[in-house]
Amino acid sequence: MFPTEPAAVSRGFGAVLKNRSFMLVWIGQAICQLADKIFFVLAIALLEKYPPEPGTLEDNRRLLIYLAFTLPAVLLGSVGGVIVDRFPKKPIMIGSDLLRGLLTIAIPFLPREFLILLFITFGNSLIVQFFAPAEQAAIPILVKRENLMAANALFTSTMMGAIIVGFGVGESLLSLGKNLIGQKYGQEFIVGALYLISSLIKIPVNLAGRQIKNKPKTSFNPWMEFKDSLRHLKKNRLVLNAMLQLTALYCVFAALIALSIRLTQEFGLEEKQFGFFLAAAGVGIVLGAAILGHWGDRFHHKPLPLFGFLCMAFVLAVFTFTHSLLIALGLCAILGLGAATIGVPMQTLIQQQTPPAMHGKVFGFQNHVVNIALTVPLLVTERLTNAIGLRYTLISISAVVAIIGIWAWRNTRRVLKDVI
Repeated sequence: MFPTEPAAVSRGFGAVLKNRSFMLVWIGQAICQLADKIFFVLAIALLEKYPPEPGTLEDNRRLLIYLAFTLPAVLLGSVGGVIVDRFPKKPIMIGSDLLRGLLTIAIPFLPREFLILLFITFGNSLIVQFFAPAEQAAIPILVKRENLMAANALFTSTMMGAIIVGFGVGESLLSLGKNLIGQKYGQEFIVGALYLISSLIKIPVNLAGRQIKNKPKTSFNPWMEFKDSLRHLKKNRLVLNAMLQLTALYCVFAALIALSIRLTQEFGLEEKQFGFFLAAAGVGIVLGAAILGHWGDRFHHKPLPLFGFLCMAFVLAVFTFTHSLLIALGLCAILGLGAATIGVPMQTLIQQQTPPAMHGKVFGFQNHVVNIALTVPLLVTERLTNAIGLRYTLISISAVVAIIGIWAWRNTRRVLKDVI
């Protein structure tokens, strides 16, 4: 079941699409999400322009780029949320996009040294740790409580769409930039321009008078405020339960990313075609988000996360028993559909049940945990697959997902009984 306001009646996409400020934030989110994915492709592509240090392997340089892209989120994800609660959200969103755009455009004007590219990649990811919680905190400010399901459905759709489009057409778009603008500046200018456009789009957003007016008056102490967010989560078990379910969801997707290259071998594809499985899952997420965004009020009292976890568990269990690529892609789409029934309502629940004064800290902590959830399975899944094989790995993950789904459903029911 989805424990939100009993009397709330969602009006679907129609209500949020008429909200000009929300639409500007949403469009900006779609553009900067696309820029983020293409920036990663750009960072890898630029390695050929940076001479390696003697004795340095190309694979090691790629690993360092990946670590620079992910470590800020793992180490500092909660810090950004603490800052967001103390300053207006709009300047943080605009400034974050502006800084990322300028950093990207500056790349061709700086010395061609790998450490500089590494620093810019790290800086880009570090800035995201402020942008992400500010953006999440802006949604419940801009959107009425009963329309949060539709708003989160739109954000989820564009997030997955950016993954599909960004990684799918990133190389082609960078090549287009080189051809139209020039070999030296074209790629960086294309990506930087996307960030700058996202920044400009958000300028007319109206958050004035809607943000919390009682700013914290205590001295700035990130550690104490981080512990404050933990105390809030411990006290608000609905939000904690929702966050645990989101963490489990992202763990499954990270494992799927790690296993997708192995899956290409099972179906006779080339390794570089692993994106087919991720794209199919993305289509399922977009479809599920669209259904929830338009008819979410009809599923208000249904156990959507339980359905989602069991759906994902079923797909993972039967995946390696099929030898048809078409059926496999269909199963990935079903997995994505199940993921949407977890991600959209749980994100909506967190926004509804979190006080405005805690938005930044809670969303910052969520960003922190989710990024860890996306990183750890990438390190564990490959080793597990080498030890017990692809089929048994998928079956094992399936069993864990089913157990988590049933546990979360029963735990939510207990929490609701205590609240009532």
